[in-house]
Amino acid sequence: MTSKPLKQIHLAAHFPGVNNTTVWSDPKAGSHIEFDSFAHFARTAERAKFDFLFLAEGLRLREQGGKIYDLDVVGRPDTFTVLAALAAVTEHLGLTGTVNSTFNEPYEVARQFAGLDHLSGGRSAWNVVTSWDAFTGENFRRGGFLPQSERYSRAKEFLATTNELFDSWHGDEILADQASGVFLRDAKAGSFVHTGQHFDIHGQFNVPRSPQGRPVIFQAGDSEEGREFAASSADAVFSRHATLTDGQAFYTDVKNRLAKYGRRHDQLLILPAASFALADTDTEAEELAREVRRQQVSGATAIKHLEFIWNRDLSSYDPEGPLPDVDPEVSDDHISKGRAQVRMYRDPLATAREWRDLAAANKWSIRDLVINTGNRQTFVGSPATVAKTINDHVQADAGDGFILVPHITPTGLDVFADKVVPLLQEQGVFRTDYEGPTLRHHLGLSHPDDLRGDQRVAS
Repeated sequence: MTSKPLKQIHLAAHFPGVNNTTVWSDPKAGSHIEFDSFAHFARTAERAKFDFLFLAEGLRLREQGGKIYDLDVVGRPDTFTVLAALAAVTEHLGLTGTVNSTFNEPYEVARQFAGLDHLSGGRSAWNVVTSWDAFTGENFRRGGFLPQSERYSRAKEFLATTNELFDSWHGDEILADQASGVFLRDAKAGSFVHTGQHFDIHGQFNVPRSPQGRPVIFQAGDSEEGREFAASSADAVFSRHATLTDGQAFYTDVKNRLAKYGRRHDQLLILPAASFALADTDTEAEELAREVRRQQVSGATAIKHLEFIWNRDLSSYDPEGPLPDVDPEVSDDHISKGRAQVRMYRDPLATAREWRDLAAANKWSIRDLVINTGNRQTFVGSPATVAKTINDHVQADAGDGFILVPHITPTGLDVFADKVVPLLQEQGVFRTDYEGPTLRHHLGLSHPDDLRGDQRVAS
């Protein structure tokens, strides 16, 4: 009986955006705006031979009670500006950015990603997301115009339209014959016509075919529609299911959807987000993890998080005291604006009952509860323990790799690069050097030109 071959692990690095994963108040933390922070982070990821760097996107600052929520990191430069600059200080690292399909236009997004692919030598990737709330839409001309039920319909047509633009150049149109003065073999290169429910555009796309043909496509939705969108159209999924059991269930579910779209399991990668706490021993790492969670959830943050569920002002409550005995206020007018997590708590009354029971059983204060019900570090332990756990998860099909989110930026990735990556390389499950020039090479994905006739390309 032959044993199953070892899967190669994919690793990426996420520079955190507007969230409290990052402990920005720690003395070791750096700027989230200055380019040196992004450059250090990217160079560390490339030194460790990571597949790519990932930047999320926030189109409006979050608010709570009508004021900017400034307990987390607030704001940063435009994603494309950062990625284009990073292309100049890296040689191999993939450059992945989140760009919204609700408030942009296919032509401009296609130009941006095709341009980034040229500038980087074939390292661009697009995380396709939608926006569901009118609050974010107020920043845009068509603010709030799109019903939530139509957001994936627009996203699917948006992606199909950008693919038409990418494919409007085949790659052999540029002759550039200096002797004859003929630049293009075909004067109609880049011609496109698209008529659909959301877009009615025609013209000529002005960026020739880029090294990857199309950027690598990521998708991060977890709903039923999001999973179908990923199975039909994405090259990789940015998942939040990082535990072994949840990861296996998500992995199996999404991979099993591929066949209906004529796709193989290896044509879609599942990459959960993961945080970590590393120390010389497992015991020291556990203590570090507890310390980091308390840094991430100050007393003020705990109260604000509880307000997020209770949908009312709780500033008079002691974060080290008991939970409010008053019930949440159920209303469409929410105290927290611009937070996608609102959708995670569909029944705040049930959540409040559950949390009160947990707090009573464990004798937790408000802050204790928020710390213990919030996100925990995914991998905690010595370098050897973390390397083994990551490999075990990947070999058990809980993911094809992980997108790592350190709690300190820009230097928080350094310890992982220096101490965990060499152990994975010794085990033969992670590259010791890049084997090709493009992000598609790093991820083991085919070039779109090699998939002609594949149902995904025709979509």
